[in-house]
Amino acid sequence: MSTPFYVSPQQAMADRAEYARKGIARGRSVVVLTYADGIVFVAENTSRALHKVSEIYDKIAFAAVGRYNEFENLRIGGVRYADLRGYSYDRADVTARGLANVYAQTLGTIFSSTGEKPYEVELIVAEVGKGAEDDQIYRLTPDGSVVDEQNTVVVGGNADSIGTYLSQRHQVGLGLAEALKLAVESLARDPNGGSPRTLTAEQLEVAVLDRNRPQQRKFKRILGNQLSRLLSGDSSAEGEGEGGETADEAGAED
Repeated sequence: MSTPFYVSPQQAMADRAEYARKGIARGRSVVVLTYADGIVFVAENTSRALHKVSEIYDKIAFAAVGRYNEFENLRIGGVRYADLRGYSYDRADVTARGLANVYAQTLGTIFSSTGEKPYEVELIVAEVGKGAEDDQIYRLTPDGSVVDEQNTVVVGGNADSIGTYLSQRHQVGLGLAEALKLAVESLARDPNGGSPRTLTAEQLEVAVLDRNRPQQRKFKRILGNQLSRLLSGDSSAEGEGEGGETADEAGAED
């Protein structure tokens, strides 16, 4: 009788983490950073129908990289959680921290299960507050770990090099055009030290959580002419457009 093959729990978890990490690294990055009026999300994404950045609830947005079908399920689950909690209690009871905890439990359960593979996703959950000091940004890894980030965060391919460049140059109180320029410069960098790429408006997905927006919903997409003008450095375009979407919009892609 042959001896059963044995893998230690530590090695099994390490192998699952490495499997998920490689899947995430294939995805194009998402950058999230604070600016004077809220939080801006910038993703490299050529699709206009499948989004990497989505609204979850009034002041909460979601960004993800990895396998589309996996984080789309998580996004839909987050929308349902937020709607149910807001309806059962109060809209103010729906918070990014609560949503991050729900996602952490789901991802942790899947990661530790021997019956299925870990999710190849990395998530960002952000909430804009009444003031800059109240803004919240959480990053969630495939094993269910939650990291409370300050001012900037990057997920996806080359996240380390992009994140270092971004954090070194980010300043509190940037205007939207300045923050967007910094985010695009970060995404366009060559991690091997070569010449940076040129990213156009058609290659980017941009959205903001704008604390000054008079509507209860603070999420707004930056599209078309407004995005092109902001990329060119035209700060007068910051207050244009009302590109909001319903929370049950289409999800994101790699």
